[in-house]
Amino acid sequence: MHTPVILTIAGSDNSAGAGAQADLKTISALGGYALTAITCVVAEVPGRVTAIHPIPPAIVAEQIRLLRQAYPIAAIKTGMLYSSEILLAVLEALAGITCPLIVDPVMVATSGDPLLLADAIALYRERLFPRATLITPNLDEVRTLLGTPATTLPEMRAAGLHLARQHHCSFLIKGGHLPGPHATDLLCTPTGQVTEYTTPRIPGVRTHGTGCTTSAAIATHLAHGLPLPAAIAEAKKYVTRAIAHHLDWEANGQSTQALHHFAKDAIIPKKQ
Repeated sequence: MHTPVILTIAGSDNSAGAGAQADLKTISALGGYALTAITCVVAEVPGRVTAIHPIPPAIVAEQIRLLRQAYPIAAIKTGMLYSSEILLAVLEALAGITCPLIVDPVMVATSGDPLLLADAIALYRERLFPRATLITPNLDEVRTLLGTPATTLPEMRAAGLHLARQHHCSFLIKGGHLPGPHATDLLCTPTGQVTEYTTPRIPGVRTHGTGCTTSAAIATHLAHGLPLPAAIAEAKKYVTRAIAHHLDWEANGQSTQALHHFAKDAIIPKKQ
């Protein structure tokens, strides 16, 4: 059985619910082999970030360089890049890539804590977005990119089409933060096509890392040979399963929940 190799370039989340740890679980659960290039070490638990320590850009680039030499990388996803210096190092290290690149523009944590320095946003637009196969912002990130919020499904559609045309790249606008009985994401292409992905919302679950998990799942499905719309559909199903089978713990009078990346009904995709 062929096992595709997927590289995640992301921050390290010590609670293992988001970041590179969530990516490792996702890629493994979906039948891929995960590589990591760590950009930052983050001290966090669901709902709280207390410290961010960026890795020296040269070390980030060296991780990527060595991995590119040693492995046949079939897909890449980026998560938390944090600073313009790290982003520039990543861009240089990715020069000449031809495999799919999924960009999760990690800017704000679920807790509301900033995860990207302001001066790096322009570099995302100018240098990273043009290389991407798909960009996967949540609604907070859409507001950062556009300067205006998207609070309804029609506004999500308009925002996604605007971004796709502006950056000549497909955008998956994730609507999980919108209220309502369903969670809807929209794939918007530069040619004006919009594909809607809707799943039932699972009430009473508060986790973090769904965005990281989604982008890692899409990258893995692409590495298995699925076309982009199908890869997104399968990733959406996988994340919904991980939420539905979420894990719960009690410690020090507090409840903590996490996605269950290895739920029994996780399905390894077949090439179409």
